[in-house]
Amino acid sequence: MEVELPFKTEYAKSGRASCKGCKETIPQGSVRIAAMVQSAFHDGKQANWFHESCFFKKQRPGSVGDIANYENLRLEDQKRLEKKIGNGVVVSTSEKKSKKRSKAENIALKDFSIEYAKSGRAACRGCEQKILKDQVRIRKTVYDTEVGMKYGGQALWHHCECFAQLRGELGWLDTGSNLPGFDTLNKEDQDKVKKALPSVKSEDVPVPKKAKLEKLDEEDEKINKELMQKVEKQTKRLHKFRDFIKEEMSKNDRHTLLRFNNQDPVEGDSEKLLDQLADLLAFGALAPCSECKGQQLLFNKSGYLCNGELTEWTRCTNLLKDPKRGPCKVPTELKKKYKFLKEVSKNPEVRAIRYVPPSAAVIAKNVDLKKDNDLVDGPKIKRDRPPLYNLTFSYIGLKGQEEKLKNRVAQMGGKCETKITEKTVAVFSTAKEVERLGTRMEKAKELGLHVIPTDYLDSVDSDASGAISFITSMSLCDWGTDPSARVPQEEKKSLKSKSIYTKSVPTSMTLKIKDGLAVDPDSGLEDVAHVYIAKNKDKYNAVLGQTDIQRNKNSYYKLQLLQDDKKNRFWVFRSWGRIGTTIGGHKLEKFPNLNEAIESFKALYLEKSGNDFENRDKFVKVTGRMYPIDIDYSEEAKVDLSAEHSIKSKLPMPVQDIIKLIFDIDTMKRTMLEFDLDMEKMPLGKLSQKQIQSAYKVLTEIHGLIQESGTNAKFIDATNRFYTLIPHNFGTQSPPLLDTTEQIEKLREMLDSLLEIECAYNLIKTGDGKEDLNPIDQHYEQLKTTLEPVDKKSEEYALLQRYVQNTHGETHNMYELEIVDIFKVSRQGEARRFKPFKKLHNRRLLWHGSRLTNYAGILSHGLKIAPPEAPCTGYMFGKGIYFADMVSKSANYCCTSNQNSTGLMLLSEVALGDMMECTAAKYVTKLPKDKHSCFGRGRTMPDPKESHYREDGVEVPLGKPITDSEMKSSLLYNEFIVYDIAQVNIQYLFRMNFKYKY
Repeated sequence: MEVELPFKTEYAKSGRASCKGCKETIPQGSVRIAAMVQSAFHDGKQANWFHESCFFKKQRPGSVGDIANYENLRLEDQKRLEKKIGNGVVVSTSEKKSKKRSKAENIALKDFSIEYAKSGRAACRGCEQKILKDQVRIRKTVYDTEVGMKYGGQALWHHCECFAQLRGELGWLDTGSNLPGFDTLNKEDQDKVKKALPSVKSEDVPVPKKAKLEKLDEEDEKINKELMQKVEKQTKRLHKFRDFIKEEMSKNDRHTLLRFNNQDPVEGDSEKLLDQLADLLAFGALAPCSECKGQQLLFNKSGYLCNGELTEWTRCTNLLKDPKRGPCKVPTELKKKYKFLKEVSKNPEVRAIRYVPPSAAVIAKNVDLKKDNDLVDGPKIKRDRPPLYNLTFSYIGLKGQEEKLKNRVAQMGGKCETKITEKTVAVFSTAKEVERLGTRMEKAKELGLHVIPTDYLDSVDSDASGAISFITSMSLCDWGTDPSARVPQEEKKSLKSKSIYTKSVPTSMTLKIKDGLAVDPDSGLEDVAHVYIAKNKDKYNAVLGQTDIQRNKNSYYKLQLLQDDKKNRFWVFRSWGRIGTTIGGHKLEKFPNLNEAIESFKALYLEKSGNDFENRDKFVKVTGRMYPIDIDYSEEAKVDLSAEHSIKSKLPMPVQDIIKLIFDIDTMKRTMLEFDLDMEKMPLGKLSQKQIQSAYKVLTEIHGLIQESGTNAKFIDATNRFYTLIPHNFGTQSPPLLDTTEQIEKLREMLDSLLEIECAYNLIKTGDGKEDLNPIDQHYEQLKTTLEPVDKKSEEYALLQRYVQNTHGETHNMYELEIVDIFKVSRQGEARRFKPFKKLHNRRLLWHGSRLTNYAGILSHGLKIAPPEAPCTGYMFGKGIYFADMVSKSANYCCTSNQNSTGLMLLSEVALGDMMECTAAKYVTKLPKDKHSCFGRGRTMPDPKESHYREDGVEVPLGKPITDSEMKSSLLYNEFIVYDIAQVNIQYLFRMNFKYKY
């Protein structure tokens, strides 16, 4: 895919645009340069235009290759711009013959400064720790960040030590004493800076340089010289035609000439149209694109890029260095009208291309944007934290000591403030104040905060590792909870990962439902209006989406016709933007009557989707337009199972806890967020099975493309379709191309979970609300499953406990498993379904693990086999139900973590019969006639000699693991797969605590 360039240049189309630097107008026809920044108002980039001279005061391109359309400027303009681009490096004057700095170096020097930190809010961009107030900090202004591009530079601050380690990357090779602001430091700090930043030679430190070509030999030098001469000659001829067209030819005649040569004229950009027509006159008529048959190929940096559409979902990506051409044909009437057309050659000519690649920084940024990973690497510099880093303290009493205390705590990395809140770690005070127990001290007691003397700071000074333990050991009061629980959690994402357009996005939205539909709160009418529903039941409510990874779009468009609850008033509300960000806007339009409002609604729907609203059930995707997202804003389930209820539950407490666990809406929402799903466009429980099945089909298609080594365009097409069907929140990151088996497996797992969540949520919603029954008992009844706690003192419990203890694989050493509860399970109708297989030989009690959110579905409808639409990737032995005889093998599929350490597991009686044995992956679509199941034999398994056999003949393989080192198998542990759901009888449900070691 194309590299998204940060800058763009052209000749000003008119004299109306103002320069973002000096605010004066940019004269028509003069060179203007834009920084392409994310618009705050729509899902796309906007051009912030500058005069050429003003541009370089606000921006620092790394190469002319970073500037789109540079190749279409006149040669003299190209050369002038190239000279103005420096590498942003400040070198020592001792390295140079002249002691004076060049103009480019003086510009670069302005990007640096040194000072004392004015507050403790800014974070160092090296170690990502806060720079404490009055510490020395060094600024480097950068221009390639989101903020830097938008506002003409962003100041990034560094500790002096961190700056010294990053000086090559930051472009400072001079001595620290030449940093602007150095003279404002005291003598001691000046000496420290000079010691940390001596001048260094450029060859000793890797610095960001402009891309240089390798040294050419004589033959290559000759070829390069000839190319430059040809480019120069052609560019002059091209611009000669361009000037004639601009000055003499009418707009209609321009279009006539292009169409006469079977070229589609560029719409909406007069400058590009001039380039297109000049190219036609100078080099000949381009043949249609061989990929999409489109008739609009436009010259860019490295060739001719097709501007057509491959499918209704995908733009053509065909790039041609030397496209086929025919002679430019000029109609006789135009030749008579315009004398310069007589100079058009009858022979087509190959256009010479001088390609200048984008800078390394731009390429790296594009790679980062397209990474399928929302987390970025940690800090560049590892630095020890101050002992009280990020801790907040308060104080009571201590009159006259407040400022001294605040300063000392700040120097140690913490904060000391008057307010006492839940975030306070401890309170500084005296034993006398504790005894007096004033109002503020009572609040500290209520919050469980320890009260500590100011001597605590001396103790931490002498032993920094005791910052938390000293709070307890030096406490002056007889109350206090664990202070470590008040230590702020680590931020998982790096400073550079947050966009200014995602920082203030609300995590949830409260919707007011009326007649089964939610009025968008942004309309401001949620209290006085409702969505209009026609007599024929048509709901005038639509949500459209469009994901286009080529243009980095992940857009939504919401449209509603609103009717006043009481009066005869109507509005059409629409909102638009980028999913998961604050980018976008909204508009509310009032109409005098219903008919005009309906007309407006339908016109907007047609404009955005290319389809009539009346035909939405037979929707046909139109190129470049949006696609409907099927959302049902019905009343949201609001059952709070943790709340006290007037009617007590009749269930044992462990069973109540399990029901609360598997019907927990917050857990379901967390699971959806884990998958980067957009919770606003696709709220919990609002997905249709049809939508999920369509998404499965797209994944299956992508899997087929991976197997067949499909074209990039086909992968783009399928990716766009998948993300439009299942809206994802990528923030401002570019949606990643789906072209690997690992991605397909992850997304298949996501769709599997969505189906189970949908099932669980529907059970919650369809609860019949019996007033004489506790909500927990109602949900239990819905499962149509009996859960009976196993007595922890029984032999049965001891046997199952042994099975857990003995079969934990030594390679699964990140956690230990602790049994919280075991339940006997009896699913309604399952024993009857299993009855024919009860007579089958080789029945074993085997493990199965799954996400917490899947268990309402599993217990209500049993373990299922993946649907036919699902891709076959990720199933080692085909689509079946997988089991293991090692507990930890199945436990890994519970998807727990240090923060969410509760998992549920099943033990099922599985009728295996005669097994087809495999020692490597084999995709099974149908078992041989004489086989009942598949056995993936692993090298490590429970010792068969230690197996326990129940009275009903079922084997419980609870032996300690043994390894057959001579066996040639790609599997580490055993796997058992059945392809008929009737061969499974769920018998036990385990609630496990995953005790993570790391």
